[in-house]
Amino acid sequence: MPDDTLRLAVLIDADNASAAVVGDILSEIASLGTASVKRVYGDFTTSSLSGWRKVLSELAIQPVQQFRNTIGKNASDSALIIDAMDLLHTRELGGFCLVSSDSDFTRLATRIREDGLIVYGFGEEKTPKSFISACDRFIYTEIFKAKPIGPSKTVPSKSEPLRDLNDDEAFRAALDQSVEAATKDSNRAHLAAVGNHLLKLLPDFDPRNYGFRKLSELVEKTPSLNLVREKTPGGMQVFYVERK
Repeated sequence: MPDDTLRLAVLIDADNASAAVVGDILSEIASLGTASVKRVYGDFTTSSLSGWRKVLSELAIQPVQQFRNTIGKNASDSALIIDAMDLLHTRELGGFCLVSSDSDFTRLATRIREDGLIVYGFGEEKTPKSFISACDRFIYTEIFKAKPIGPSKTVPSKSEPLRDLNDDEAFRAALDQSVEAATKDSNRAHLAAVGNHLLKLLPDFDPRNYGFRKLSELVEKTPSLNLVREKTPGGMQVFYVERK
């Protein structure tokens, strides 16, 4: 394995994550680094988590069984947090992927980042802002197409974008601020710098939330901005953002 490969621990809260999209989540994680640890936590003896049984073997995810011995107490959350802290102190990882829509993991995310490791969050749009903000980047699982997990158990996927670019004033303000922060003396900004600044302001930013595959496509559809393409002497294409 190359020395610069980001080694990640993927910890999944089965009670607050869908087995129907976990394959897509792992594919997304593969673009970020290598999933050196893959664990999912829950009481897999219950009917509500039956959809995970097939997925576990197919995707080589280690199940961590937690029986519900006390009503109202979530043993799975505690087990996930304990394991995360154990993994954190091995100092052999570069980051964590926390898959849950539960705000109970907010402090865990901030604690991991305090040690200088990156945290990627994956959860539904209902995820509380506190958990989203505690992550370096947060990806909504609704952008993935749900797959069948049994004869009659399929989680429906949304055909429309999660958000409307024209109506999202908060995002448009953040985009404008990011272009301003990345603009140099040439009165234009590197697209990559704009994207990096956007993620600092909005950890849950993803062009796919608005129906675009890439930030460049989103910028092209923004009335106040121009996307400029140039080629370097070596033939590499570089993207810039200019105000109209």
